[in-house]
Amino acid sequence: MTDWPRFRTGLNPYGLTYHLGLQGRGTDRANPRGTGLEGFIALAEELGAKALEIFDPWLSELSDDDLRALKDRLEGMGIEPVVSGGFVSADADSMFRSARLLGAQTIRFALTNVLCGDRAARADWADLRSGVVRGVRELGQRAADQGIMIGIENHQDFTSAELVEFCGLAPGVGITYDTGNSFPVGEAPLDFTRTVAPHVRHLHLKDYRVQFSSEGFRLIRCAIGDGAVPFRELFSILGEHHETMTAVLEPGALEARHVRLFTPDWWQGYAPKPAQDLAACLLATRKNALADADDYRTPWERKADGELEAYELAMIRKSAANMKTLGIL
Repeated sequence: MTDWPRFRTGLNPYGLTYHLGLQGRGTDRANPRGTGLEGFIALAEELGAKALEIFDPWLSELSDDDLRALKDRLEGMGIEPVVSGGFVSADADSMFRSARLLGAQTIRFALTNVLCGDRAARADWADLRSGVVRGVRELGQRAADQGIMIGIENHQDFTSAELVEFCGLAPGVGITYDTGNSFPVGEAPLDFTRTVAPHVRHLHLKDYRVQFSSEGFRLIRCAIGDGAVPFRELFSILGEHHETMTAVLEPGALEARHVRLFTPDWWQGYAPKPAQDLAACLLATRKNALADADDYRTPWERKADGELEAYELAMIRKSAANMKTLGIL
């Protein structure tokens, strides 16, 4: 027996963007095609999923009756739904409608479009952060009034301490914890986990292999469990605070994330960080790291679109096998 939470583990769409049609197909990237919601559900059934984080633009196209029918279908499959919304600054009416009609208890929200921890890329960072605070406060209260939670994601933009701060803005706010996204803000996975663990509502299981560059390091997608994230220790920390939790497999993006924290500009907008904390982050990146000379590019980056479908499906199936070995799928 472990001291981990009892996970209801399944899928989200963001590690399957080509297969599902969320990212361009063939040579015509402006007109994506893919398997969509039905293909997503079929893959969930194949892998024995017990949770499904569903892309709200798919749900927004369905009638109320269709959403109720989907709710019954997922219940029959033993799958717990999570609604995957957009940014907290967006119109959230569709997300709350989807959650109500599906019976979902959590809506996942991203906070900003900043990636790789690169706050310096946004000259309006202070204003953007202020908008996040307003959005989290408003949507958190709205969620609490409806008896559900919003799960704000660490989407490569905010530190663990900032996320905890945001959780205090309204009673309906928790964290959608992406296990691969501590590195982009210069934090070690276990340090990040210890800080956010009491507030985690939903889990994105992500892993990266790391390759160092002259400016910092790249985060390269890999099968979950084959990279730098120490899942056993991470789950133990979560188990100190939670008995149950939904979790979804999410291999990283088709583009490597380049965290340029060796450059002075990258640190704009961050509070000072103790040297030992940064050292812990850099040490954690060394597990299963890529050599400097290795080709880190995915088929998408190599423009080998014909390889992408098999590439994504092989990686999600390997991720599922790795998590089954750990006993959480």
